[in-house]
Amino acid sequence: MPHKHNAAHRHHIGKMKFKVTNWAEYEAGLRRRGSLTLWITPEAKAVWAAPRRKTRGGQPLHSDLAIETTLILGMVFGLRLRQSEGFLNSVLEMMALDLPVPDHTTLSRRATTWKPSARSSDRQPVASGPVHVLVDSTGLQIYGAGQWLEEKHGAKSRRGWRKLHLAVDADSGKIIAYSLTDQNGGDSSQLEPLLDQIDDEIGHFTADGAYDGTPTYDAVLRHSPGAKVVIPPRSNAVERQSAQACGQRDDHIASMQADGRLKWQTSTGYGKRALVETAMGRYKRVIGPRLHARAFRAQQAEAAIGVAILNLMLASGRPKSVRCQASAGATK
Repeated sequence: MPHKHNAAHRHHIGKMKFKVTNWAEYEAGLRRRGSLTLWITPEAKAVWAAPRRKTRGGQPLHSDLAIETTLILGMVFGLRLRQSEGFLNSVLEMMALDLPVPDHTTLSRRATTWKPSARSSDRQPVASGPVHVLVDSTGLQIYGAGQWLEEKHGAKSRRGWRKLHLAVDADSGKIIAYSLTDQNGGDSSQLEPLLDQIDDEIGHFTADGAYDGTPTYDAVLRHSPGAKVVIPPRSNAVERQSAQACGQRDDHIASMQADGRLKWQTSTGYGKRALVETAMGRYKRVIGPRLHARAFRAQQAEAAIGVAILNLMLASGRPKSVRCQASAGATK
């Protein structure tokens, strides 16, 4: 790397600056995220208790809505199961609502069988036209001994992690599909499950080089035949000129060989892929970088609730930023 002694004499590119245009609305949304005021509609109170069943076995006391509400409040305020139980119990007492609160053992057991509820916001289309889908994955820590213990003392470690696969709408920033796998799950292997969760027509599909390959192009074009797929090909990729699905990939290879990688990124809009990395950063900052559940089914439910929380927070307020004009001396 260049020696830092000559850094003052080199040409510097000024850092881009952005300005939030809806600061008042965004600031109010940030305050709403930390509000303890809850609204429980009459419809929610009517389905708070689990419906009676006629089959054998014990009768459940709490519906999936009650389990989901308790888990959401616990994750939003960083509480464990026992603290989530006490928190919701105190809130319902202040609201003078006689509703049973799930205890921590019930939450732990029901989390393995919980399924996301069909919210009205999830059933609505993301946009009026085709969406721009961004796909990527990130790692989440799970319970187990650290790698240092194994390297230092030779003890067998249970260290492991999970991979959270996300599909984000580039225009709204909403997470429209997700999947949680073990650490051996490949990125491209979860593309079909992610696409199955997207009902809207895909206009653009952008992903990093881990998704490069004919199966990715075929899967996206089967979902939306007119989609434009933007994936950087490998450095040693060659044009095939055989399958129709690979025609876009051949165009990317030819464009990159003729103009270079940077011009290809500008012409294809590949820079928007940074928005899915922003979504993964929001998940780790707001929800946390690790999963607290022990069982894999409960970890999947925890990740699903975390995604729902991020979408709810995004709906309460999102900044609209524009790039500021660079000054004359910014690059000197």
